[in-house]
Amino acid sequence: MIIYTNASNPLALKLLIVAKLAKKNVELKIVNLNDTAIGEPRHLPCLELDDGTQFFMTDAAVKFLMHGIEEDDNTRSQWLEWSTTRLAPALAQKMSVGHRVDQNANVALNSLVKLLDDTLKTSSFITGSKISSADIAIWCLLTPNATLEGSHNIENVLRWYKVIENLPEVKESIEIVGPIKNLNFSSLLQCNRFGGLHHVELIPHIAELETKVLAETPSLISETILPAELELAKASFVYESVKLKEEARTILPKANERNILITSALPYVNNVPHLGNIIGCVLSADIFARYSRMSGYNTLFVCGTDEYGTATETKALSENLTCKQICDKYFEIHNSIYRWFGIGFDYFGRTTTKEQTEIVQGLFLDLYNQGLIETQAVEQLLCQKCDRFLADRFVEGTCPHIGCGYEDARGDQCDKCGKLINAIELIRPRCKVCNTSPVVRQSDQLFLNLPKIEPKLREWIETVENEWTNNAKTITKSWLKEGLKTRCITRDLKWGIPVPLKGYESKVFYVWFDAPIGYISITSKYTKDWKEWWQPKDDSKKIELLQFMAKDNVPFHSVMFPSTLIGVNKGHTLVSRIISTEYLNYESGKFSKSRGIGVFGNDAQNTGIESDIWRFYLASIRPEGGQDSCFSWDDLAARNNSELLNNLGNFVNRALMFCEKNFKSTISDITLNSDDVNLLALINREYKGYILSMEKVRYRDAIRHLLGISRHGNLYLQTEQPWVSLKGTDEQKSRAGSVISLACNIACLISKLLFPIMPSTSRKIQSQLNIDVTQITFSPSKPQMSLLLKNGHIIGKPAPIFTKIEQSDIDKFKKKYAGEQNGNKGTKSAETKASKTVEELEKAIEEQGNKIRGLKKNKVEKSVLQPEINILLALKKDLEEKKKQAQ
Repeated sequence: MIIYTNASNPLALKLLIVAKLAKKNVELKIVNLNDTAIGEPRHLPCLELDDGTQFFMTDAAVKFLMHGIEEDDNTRSQWLEWSTTRLAPALAQKMSVGHRVDQNANVALNSLVKLLDDTLKTSSFITGSKISSADIAIWCLLTPNATLEGSHNIENVLRWYKVIENLPEVKESIEIVGPIKNLNFSSLLQCNRFGGLHHVELIPHIAELETKVLAETPSLISETILPAELELAKASFVYESVKLKEEARTILPKANERNILITSALPYVNNVPHLGNIIGCVLSADIFARYSRMSGYNTLFVCGTDEYGTATETKALSENLTCKQICDKYFEIHNSIYRWFGIGFDYFGRTTTKEQTEIVQGLFLDLYNQGLIETQAVEQLLCQKCDRFLADRFVEGTCPHIGCGYEDARGDQCDKCGKLINAIELIRPRCKVCNTSPVVRQSDQLFLNLPKIEPKLREWIETVENEWTNNAKTITKSWLKEGLKTRCITRDLKWGIPVPLKGYESKVFYVWFDAPIGYISITSKYTKDWKEWWQPKDDSKKIELLQFMAKDNVPFHSVMFPSTLIGVNKGHTLVSRIISTEYLNYESGKFSKSRGIGVFGNDAQNTGIESDIWRFYLASIRPEGGQDSCFSWDDLAARNNSELLNNLGNFVNRALMFCEKNFKSTISDITLNSDDVNLLALINREYKGYILSMEKVRYRDAIRHLLGISRHGNLYLQTEQPWVSLKGTDEQKSRAGSVISLACNIACLISKLLFPIMPSTSRKIQSQLNIDVTQITFSPSKPQMSLLLKNGHIIGKPAPIFTKIEQSDIDKFKKKYAGEQNGNKGTKSAETKASKTVEELEKAIEEQGNKIRGLKKNKVEKSVLQPEINILLALKKDLEEKKKQAQ
């Protein structure tokens, strides 16, 4: 057997020690997540058996190694879960740095270690007098914690720790893994493709034990809270009347206010957006726009579809429609998908408008008149039969790269080897429209002289780049590293904005010159006073431009678009913050519409899962931390069932149901005691963390803090037990009313903070609370919880907020959206070979060949044609094998 692990991972030590205790021969190999030795999912450590079977979950591996040695024991299983799902995340948070630091890590860790110490008071080991795999699992996690020796009141833990440390199996394992001091928790944060331990959640049966410990030792809650925090929490918990602001019908910049203009990268109109597209731009922008409005910032959010360019012409040919019809069709598809996802644009437009044409041509002429446009001859492929130069996507041929030779490579990229191609480099090129061979000819094109603009561009970038995401800064610096070069801004196409220059009437602007200008023209469609946003004259109306996108769009927003506006030199608004994500992948691969892999916007609607759940999940896995992230059906179900249903939804429903049944739906007078003030101080910490995370557009951290509030609420109810107090004296009954009313106020705060991420769910909670979102005070400069529901307020009718996602549904969705990845193709081929005769195969080949010839005649796009060709090749291979069997 082999244990594959990344370096310094304490979970690998756990597997090695358990293997030695079980007298199993294992070999330890240090690898990384990209190593071909490990399969899917990408988790480390993993245990590989001699027959190739792999265990990626360490608890499952432990149970396998100890099978026949340890009897099935529910208590031991619970402690194994506890070590993985509670202790590991708490230790990892405590030993993290930077934005990952959890201010409440010490509190959580103290409670966990105290629980462990209390358990060891009455026994030598965790589950009794004999050492078990649970002891090893927990010991290996505590090992890298350098502060353990300095901890107080954990004599039982320290005794137990020394006993295990001196076991022969432990000493042998440490000799193999290396010194204990080298183990660290950063390895746990980089040990799987889902981004470490962020997705683990509270285990209910262990939560009761933790609650009991905290209830018995209330000092653990408050020991890290400063007196000033307590005083502020108590002083802030007062009712503040809300002054409703009168919203203008048209949003324009206001003097001496924070004016925020938000754009999302314009989605291209020739396809259906998938989940990665949605979180990469429009959803990320919408969440911040909602937060921004909620914070009282004067906010305008515009977007629209990018409709010009080669891809539109290609799509029109494949669907036998005009370019205008394609744009109209997919504009409505995009618009309906975004509406379903609850994307709240102030205006959603498109680039095929007269306003876009006028503004693009105007900016071009300004650049031309300032001497920033030049002409260069470019070699291009000319189709003499079609009598036009071929854009990259209108030509196909054999890939020129050595070792590839793919016969259907495009003029810009080879789909087989993935390398970029210049169209004129293709071997045996052919026109995609008429299938004839083009010839190389020169064509005069217009270029933007970026080198002339570069000094001012660099000077400007230095003043703003600190507000950009790291990948935006890195990508921009890579463009600037060797100096900018002139860049072509025209194409020989028919579908685009015409160049307003004599001699160039047959050319149009390249889509990446005109597309970013769409932000301006779309704003001009929204209001006739659009220049107040894009060419402000009043210094008191400062504009912050925030642009959301995936990393592949960065250069056009950090270099090309700003260079255009700087070159024009007419006081245009330049981007303040570029907020770019990495890529979101699907399970173990990439999204592919043609191969049926992944969830696209319309697919999400068809699952029956509410749009708010999708919003929450996509924000939770947003690829914002410098690396790609991955959509996982299992992870989606786990987060919904654990974080939303069992944590947040459970708390809100418990509080409101108790209020309805026992207090006639009426909020009681709240009298704060020391435990309540402690709770408010902890909530204020999470509140502050939420604000800081949202301001930095770090949604994963914001969600963690938000869920932290409901966790505190659940623990508070479990500790206070108002259902018990309700049966006691009048004073105890009054206390129960105070506790439940405070819990309802916390639910009210949660509903407000939830609004940017899950607007429909937020409204649902507020309806059950019988309030309106505008009735709740919120100030990002004052993240302290106030009294939101006064004494005497009558709540509405409580009801469950979330529903469980069943494993049977997850299995169904996995299969439905797996495409060719699910292995069906190979199975189908095997069935074909086994069941079809030679004559049947020959007939199938003939029919499939006719089908392909028909598709080629109709000039369908490659994504449609290639799967049919693959079927034909598989049939021919089956026929060849069938004939061999008959000989």
